[in-house]
Amino acid sequence: MIQGVLLIALAALLWATTSIVAKFLFGGSDLAPITLAFLRLVVALPFFWVLMRREQRQLRRDNPDGNAVGSSLRSLSWKALLPLTALGLFQALYQGSYLVAVDLSGAGIATLISLCLPPVFVAILAAPMLGERPTLTTWIAALGALLGTGMLVVGDIDTTGTLRLAGILMSLLAAAVYTGFTLTSRYNSVGTPAFTTAFICFLTAAVLLLPVVLLTGGFAALETMALKHWLMVCYIGVVPTGIGYLMFFTGIKSTPATLSSIVVTLEPLFVALLAWLILGEMLGTVGVAGAIVLVVAVIVASRSNRVAGANQNG
Repeated sequence: MIQGVLLIALAALLWATTSIVAKFLFGGSDLAPITLAFLRLVVALPFFWVLMRREQRQLRRDNPDGNAVGSSLRSLSWKALLPLTALGLFQALYQGSYLVAVDLSGAGIATLISLCLPPVFVAILAAPMLGERPTLTTWIAALGALLGTGMLVVGDIDTTGTLRLAGILMSLLAAAVYTGFTLTSRYNSVGTPAFTTAFICFLTAAVLLLPVVLLTGGFAALETMALKHWLMVCYIGVVPTGIGYLMFFTGIKSTPATLSSIVVTLEPLFVALLAWLILGEMLGTVGVAGAIVLVVAVIVASRSNRVAGANQNG
């Protein structure tokens, strides 16, 4: 289990570097956030294709009768493809809105809001979907999340001297989209294997983002990019996206679900720390306190939601 926890924590650290590298890209080139979101998916797709093919071969060896879901793309029914397509739509919206939020505001505050609010939203919305009412603990976590977010905004105003409203709103949009992604993944799952799901999801998201990049003239900036900028794009697509997800999926196989959800909350904390050390972004005293309140709310909401799910299954 210790190895699994370490793999998940390392995956969270790799994911945290995405916004840091993206911030350097936006500051040193004309690359638009939507274009970076598209390129990230395109670079990661061959990596997930290889992992998907390996996964499918393993499924065929374990199920020689050919009845395993996802043992080949042709074996997937429309019932399986529909939620995967929906996940791709959410992924496209999230990648775009999150990177826009990073560009318009700081990497730290954008990530804290985008990733810490969804688990709380999921805890509130999941209960009615299971025919239950949100518990008192869930509502306390929700109030804590709102308080923490408000403190983050106040801290950002104190340190920057201005309200970066557009960045805050895009962070909230990213949080809402990621909530939809999580709920769709959890309640419309038909047992499709992890890397098959990831490949189809990322492929769908790339296809959806392509016309947006074309219509906004996003590819024009590629002509002005230097080698170091392309290396940054490749890093984002391969290391935090490809290798990070591989570590995460490997880690959760030997780690309890509740512990996994808690370890994953290290990502926004890693981002805030790296943004401070590398980018010089300051949350301020109020902002740091808000980040702590927000992360605690996430942990409480995650545990509450797991308990509710276990009671429902029992």
